Amino acid sequence: MGEFRVLEVKQSIFADNDRRADELRKELKTKKLFLLNLMSSPGAGKTTTLKKTIRCLQEKLSIGVMEADIDSDVDARSISELGVKTIQLHTGGMCHLDTEMTRQGLKGLEADGLDLAILENVGNLVCPAEFDTGAVKNVMILSVPEGHDKPLKYPLMFTICDVVLINKIDVLPYFEFDLEACESYILKRNPNAIIIPISARTGEGIEEWVHWLSKEVREWQQ
Repeated sequence: MGEFRVLEVKQSIFADNDRRADELRKELKTKKLFLLNLMSSPGAGKTTTLKKTIRCLQEKLSIGVMEADIDSDVDARSISELGVKTIQLHTGGMCHLDTEMTRQGLKGLEADGLDLAILENVGNLVCPAEFDTGAVKNVMILSVPEGHDKPLKYPLMFTICDVVLINKIDVLPYFEFDLEACESYILKRNPNAIIIPISARTGEGIEEWVHWLSKEVREWQQ
């Protein structure tokens, strides 16, 4: 039997993307542009939370949004109604964005001069967690209806996130969701994670979240 080589393609792809992500972050720092990567599963309330966030910050910060989806432009149309720069990114069937896709998005957004660019990543808890987008911070949204055990089922997503927003706490009485247990599972995966319970619908907890984000943006610009 002839000899053959085994090439670890996946490892090579990740290593190359990580290098490009570090390069992008250095460029963003020079431009004083804060890039936020926002992730969640479908239906967790990403767009609703994003709209609430923009309304709170758009008079203080210059904001642009990149909406990533496999197809459709529903979310981009919704966000653009707020009067912020918006671009729709179609991934062509891919379930994530990597650094080069993000770089293309920033170019299309004409992001130079913005304070804050928000990438609303493709909705799922697996693929987006595997690829560094070059973002300054990673934030994910977990909604109450999804269940408090998700940090145990999707460990990588919770490991890489700087902030976890537990959304839809206004419906806690109607679901068997153990908030204390959920927080302990998150901290088990990521002891440094900041956990903020919110309701994007009622606005509860949004002030704490917006305060954290605006503080991070200003510190990045120093």
